Parts: sequence; C-alpha cells; structure tokens
Amino acid sequence: MIKNDWKEHENFQGIEVVADSLRGTGYLPSRQIATTVYLAARLGKPILVEGPAGTGKTELAKAVAAFARAELIRLQCYEGLDESKALYEWNYRKQLLRIQADRAGVEAVEQKDGWSKIGQDIFDEEFLLERPLLAAIRSRKSAVLLVDEVDRMEVETEALLLEILSDFQVSVPELGTIAAESLPLVFLTSNGTRDLSEALKRRCLFLYIDYPTPERELEILEQKVPGLNSHLANQIVGFIAGLRSLDLKKSPSISESLDWARALLEMGIVSLDDPVVPDTLHLLLKYRSDVEAGIKELTPSSRS
Repeated sequence: MIKNDWKEHENFQGIEVVADSLRGTGYLPSRQIATTVYLAARLGKPILVEGPAGTGKTELAKAVAAFARAELIRLQCYEGLDESKALYEWNYRKQLLRIQADRAGVEAVEQKDGWSKIGQDIFDEEFLLERPLLAAIRSRKSAVLLVDEVDRMEVETEALLLEILSDFQVSVPELGTIAAESLPLVFLTSNGTRDLSEALKRRCLFLYIDYPTPERELEILEQKVPGLNSHLANQIVGFIAGLRSLDLKKSPSISESLDWARALLEMGIVSLDDPVVPDTLHLLLKYRSDVEAGIKELTPSSRS
C-alpha cells in the first residue's frame, strides 16, 4: 500500500490553507484552483491542468512544490519522447567500461562462469539512469511530478504514463518491480493541441485554467509588477481584455501581459496614450497581423 503523506501535510489541511499557501509563493489562485489542488492531495489523484499557453499551468505545479517543500521532478514532453527518456535507460558506456575492465581477469583465470557473472553485474543499480517518471516513483521524500505539455506526447508513450499513474510502479526486467513508497503529487499540463485519451482523463482530476477575469488580472499585475501605477494597470487590463475578444492568431497570455507591463514601466510610460506604446506591441503580440489589430484597438479613432 502506497502511503499518501499529503494527507498529513500541514499545508493541505483545508481549501483556504491551500489558497493561502499558494498566495505565499506569489501564485494567486482562484477558488476552483485551490479546491482542486486540495482534493488531489487528499484523494491521491493526479491533476490534468488544461488551458491556453501562458495562463499559469506550469507555475501552479512549481508553486505547490515550493510551499510543500517538495522535490519538483519535471518531464517535458515532446514528439518522439520514448521510454528511455521518460522512464529509465542503462548507462551503456559505463557497462562497456566494466566489461572491458573485467575481461582480462576472466580470460586470465579461465573462470567458467565469469562472463555470466559480468552479465549480471552490468544490470545492477549502479548502471541504471533514472528519468523523471522513475525518479518520482523512487523518491524517498515527498515529490511533485510535473508532466508538462502532455498533449505533445505520442499515444504510445501516453500508454506508458497510464501504467505509471495506475499503480505508481514499474517493472524493470533486470531488477524486478519498483513501486513507490510515498505517493507523488502529479500535475499534467495540456495546451489542448490534441485530444487526450479517455483512460488518461479518467485517472485525473480535471482543471481548466482560462485567461483571468479583468479583476484577477489586475491583482496579478499589481503584485508581479511593483511600481506600476493604478491608471496604467487598469488601462493594460482593459486593453488586453479587448484584444482577447478579437479574432487573433494568438491572444496575449498572462506571462506576456506581465512582460509588456514591465517593459512599459522600464520605459517610464505612465499611460497607453503615450505615442511610443504602439512600438512596444510586438512584446505582447507575436504575429504581424495581431500587432496591426492591436494598433487599431489602441487607437480610439479606429474604433469609432
């Protein structure tokens, strides 16, 4: 039976406790976010966090690891990710060196079972290279496992992930079954670029993090960009809300709105009426057509 140490953790003794703990790291959670994190810890369930890029999905896992004083183990997903990069592989160079070092001794004494013994030795713990999934299973202390951009993972590798999330154990043919002693807290993030399997979704609590409301975005700006005057902060929030209502190739994320706000502050701009502001929109918007739409949105005469 795998222990769920999160139930006893002081920072998971209530939804408000979780919310306050997240705020203590600088992450401003909604009630739904705090509730989902609390339930995931208490129930021992992974969280599938979906939403547009840049809305704080990865930062949520980092914030939980920070306030829980847990090791953060991250698996960055990409096309072509396989078992050797996600789970484990053998250190072939080190194995070869061991074989070469032992060969002379075996041949010198003509030891009957020498080569068999070497074959067993090179598949020992000493030669095992842990990758993130195995590291999370074998961690001797509380760990937060972040499987980032799981929607970029191929279906075959997703099946491997299903096996891990079901039992938190893995079979290594040369070593046997390796099972977790303590349950890791798992976050899987997705930008929604492909549909994930029903089997994966069924094993997880689902959390959708959308672009923040103007009120919450204002709170984020005021906390993350100290020195930003309230007039400019309100203008930025209103302008970005207007942009997100347009048919853009890529709407600005929270991280991009923060970058833009910091840039405006660095330039000494105190109002979006400043004529220099249109020259900074490429920091907020990443496509030429979007920048042109942003300039129109920024110019009152163009909207009349």
